[in-house]
Amino acid sequence: MRRADRLFEIIQLLRQSNGPMTAGAIADTLEVGTRTIYRDVAALVAQHVPILGEVGIGYLLEPGFDLPPLMFTTDEVEAVTLGVQWVIANADADMARAALAVLAKVSAVVPNEMRSLIDDPSIGTPPTRDVDRLGIDYSRLRQWCRQGRKLAVFYRDETGAETRRLIWPFMLGYVAKLRVVIAWCEMRTDFRIFRTDRIVDIEFLELRYPESASVLRTRWLSSREDERQGS
Repeated sequence: MRRADRLFEIIQLLRQSNGPMTAGAIADTLEVGTRTIYRDVAALVAQHVPILGEVGIGYLLEPGFDLPPLMFTTDEVEAVTLGVQWVIANADADMARAALAVLAKVSAVVPNEMRSLIDDPSIGTPPTRDVDRLGIDYSRLRQWCRQGRKLAVFYRDETGAETRRLIWPFMLGYVAKLRVVIAWCEMRTDFRIFRTDRIVDIEFLELRYPESASVLRTRWLSSREDERQGS
């Protein structure tokens, strides 16, 4: 969880609590250490968030405090709604649930007159969800892309030939009805795009690759831009 997200969640927990919350209780909920909570609360207080604290009792948010309201335009609400529809149709179940949660949060803060843009949208995307023969754990695959960990895959190309590859995944992409893993391939010593429907088997390795995922994404995007300009 990013620190900005964690600070927001601390405020939400204190707002929803019926009484003081200890640093330990907050830490357990957010799955971090109590020292992290101490630092985060100090940062919030420094930003003039009215949090009261007392040793042995816990933290309490002063009544009446609220975050600045989110203001959305009609186009922004429709963009979010369309994006959620697309994720539900194309991404895995965990991402679909996350997208619905985002839409619920947006629906909770928009004015009543804009809720029809969410409840009865005039824009949409047709369902295109595919079924993976292998049943890949996409939640774990996204985690590996974020953490910069290697994968061992048996991959079947368009001719039917199978090879075992050690790859450095850094992006999960969605192309039409396909899902692809964009990675650095140790065998080819170059970037490759692997269709998930051609992955025969996959092993999630604990080994981290030497480059950061961010650097690989930047290099890959730069190479794509060079190809477009050269064509």
